[in-house]
Amino acid sequence: MVFPNAQHLMCLTLFKKDINMKTVLLTIVLVLSFGCVSGKNNQDMVNGDGQLKAYLPLLKDQKVGLVVNHTAVVSGVHLVDTLLSRGVNVVKIFAPEHGFRGNADAGATVADGKDKKTGIDIVSLYGKHKKPTGEMLDSLDVIVFDIQDVGVRFYTYISTMHYVMEACAENGVKFIVLDRPNPNGDYFDGPVLQKEYRSFVGMDPIPVVHGLTVGELAYMINGEGWLKDSVKCQLRVIPVLNYRHSDKVHVEIKPSPNLPNDLAIRLYPSLCFFEATDVSVGRGTEFPFQVIGYPDSIFGDFTFTPVAIKGMAMNPPQKDKKCFGIDLRDKANLDQKFTLKYLLMFRDKFPNDSAMITRERWFNLLAGNSTLLRDVKNGLNEEQIRSHWKKELEEYGKLRRKYLIYPE
Repeated sequence: MVFPNAQHLMCLTLFKKDINMKTVLLTIVLVLSFGCVSGKNNQDMVNGDGQLKAYLPLLKDQKVGLVVNHTAVVSGVHLVDTLLSRGVNVVKIFAPEHGFRGNADAGATVADGKDKKTGIDIVSLYGKHKKPTGEMLDSLDVIVFDIQDVGVRFYTYISTMHYVMEACAENGVKFIVLDRPNPNGDYFDGPVLQKEYRSFVGMDPIPVVHGLTVGELAYMINGEGWLKDSVKCQLRVIPVLNYRHSDKVHVEIKPSPNLPNDLAIRLYPSLCFFEATDVSVGRGTEFPFQVIGYPDSIFGDFTFTPVAIKGMAMNPPQKDKKCFGIDLRDKANLDQKFTLKYLLMFRDKFPNDSAMITRERWFNLLAGNSTLLRDVKNGLNEEQIRSHWKKELEEYGKLRRKYLIYPE
């Protein structure tokens, strides 16, 4: 049996008011029992949002805000509708990158609005404000976070979570994470973010693949004092039932427009560095993050042509150009862990008279340092490059163990 350690118990401290002792004892029992996971596959898993008995008492008589998108579904019903049907007073919805319905292009501004079905105000956290203001939180007692993450530092849902936690801490609003399995949660790898490269694609000093659920990461952010001025939010996590980090996780609802399946999610951490180049990773096709190509036959026999696709990519790299490269749509790649081999393969074939990495600042923000760019440009191999992040990754591994809820 795996129990939360002292750090977790501190983070699971009672909210300051509105919780009776019966509810507290029930919640502690649920947390302790859910810390012991035994499911062999995620058919047996129950996400945090599916454990209504564990968190509905925490929302009773509260004014509730939700940080959710299209993935927040409980037994086929969106969390918004699930809570409303049970009498929860949902006051406001906060929308991250890609929007509340998950159909906005990467990087596209998300607008404020109203949910057509319920009339509830939708506040964008991917437009003018990435962090909620005090005025936005003034009408709330608690915020619930329920979004499917993919376990990669530059996937911006966790940056949104960081900012919302910070705003909650500063404004005395409680914060609940309805936890979910991490489809890249069986390992951690890559360079650890250096503070001078902090941005919305990298808020915290964690590696490219962090190996945590959003709940575990919330514990780490809170416990390590990474919020502004080391403030702490009143944090609760409803853990996943029957999950261990080694489980193969199938994501039923695509978490964003260009991660349409488990394979794309698995390859995403390795291929995302191409986003700082003119090389296509399949945006503008029906198989994004599953192919790599460039308009030069030197790169391979497989061909594809990116085009504008509404709701996925309206202006993809190499739009309307025939690209040559490699097709990674092989089930064996579902076991793929973070690797630089594809990046270095294209580097070594790239014409000498042009640079593959065309947006160096963006590359550094994705890497979380300037060392990786230097090493790639200097022709180092993967083993040599990895040696430069080995020590910091080992230190992160020790830190990670402090915040694990689930067995490896």
